[in-house]
Amino acid sequence: MPATDTPLGAREHARAQADHAVTTMATVPAHTHPNPPAGITPTDLSWAETVAPGSYSTKVLARGSTLLLTDLEGEACAHLLLYNADQPGERLNVADTVKVPWQVYLTAGHPLLSDRGRALATILTDTAEGHHDALCGAAPAAVHARRYGDGSAWGPTPAARELLGLAAAKHDLGVRDLAPSLSFFKSVRVESDGALRFSATAPPGASVQIRAEMALIVLLANAPHRLDERPTYTCSPLQIFAWHGNPTRPEDPLWRSTPEVTRALENTADYLHARGIA
Repeated sequence: MPATDTPLGAREHARAQADHAVTTMATVPAHTHPNPPAGITPTDLSWAETVAPGSYSTKVLARGSTLLLTDLEGEACAHLLLYNADQPGERLNVADTVKVPWQVYLTAGHPLLSDRGRALATILTDTAEGHHDALCGAAPAAVHARRYGDGSAWGPTPAARELLGLAAAKHDLGVRDLAPSLSFFKSVRVESDGALRFSATAPPGASVQIRAEMALIVLLANAPHRLDERPTYTCSPLQIFAWHGNPTRPEDPLWRSTPEVTRALENTADYLHARGIA
C-alpha cells in the first residue's frame, strides 16, 4: 500500500481503490449490476444499491419507474419520503395516504398520496404481508439519544430523521421539508384502546414494489423503527433496485380497484396532462 503522507502517495492510494467493491454500496451505472431482478433487462435499471444499516440514499426517478425494496436479512427498516420532482412543494402526505383509501395498513394496491389528492406512487406487490408502518414516522435524534446514547447523523447509532435530512439536502430541501415518512418492513398495530404496538418484522427476503406515477424525488433511510425498544441498534442491509416502465393506465385493473384510487390516479393524470407530460 503506498504511503499517504504526500499528495502523490495519497493519489496512488485513492486510485488503488477504484475497483474495490463492498457489500453495501451503489452500482454506477446501475445497468452494470451483476444480478438484476429476475425478468428485468439490465439496460432498464436506473438504481441499484444496497444501503448499509444506519445509512441513507436518494434518487430522482422517472414517471413509470418501479422501485423495488428488499429486506435482505429481516432487520431492515426502510423509511421513505417522496416528492414531486418538478414541484417539490408537493410531497407525500401520510395522513391522506391512510385516510383517503380508508386503510391504515399498507400493502399491495395502496396509493401513496400527496396533500393535493394525487397519487405520487402506488404499491404494486408486497411479500412482507403488510409488515409496514404509516403511523409513527422516522425517529428523531432525541429518541436514539435516549435509547442508544447518540442519534446524530454521523454518530454510531444515527436516527432515521437525521439521515433523511442528509438525503433531502442533496435536493436543496431542508428540515422544514421533512414531513412524516412511511416505514417498510416493520409493522405497528393499533390496539383496542388506541395504543400503538410494535408488532413484527418482515421475514428475510421480503420485498415491496412501488410504481412512480409521476417523476419523483425519493429519499430513503435504513435505521431502526422508533418503537423498536431493543437496547442494541438492530438493523440490516436494504437492497434497492429501480427500473424504467410505464405508469398506471386506465386499462390497468389497479386504476379501477376502488373509487379512491381511481380519483387519485385521475387527479395525477389531469395534472400531468396540463403540464404537457402525458
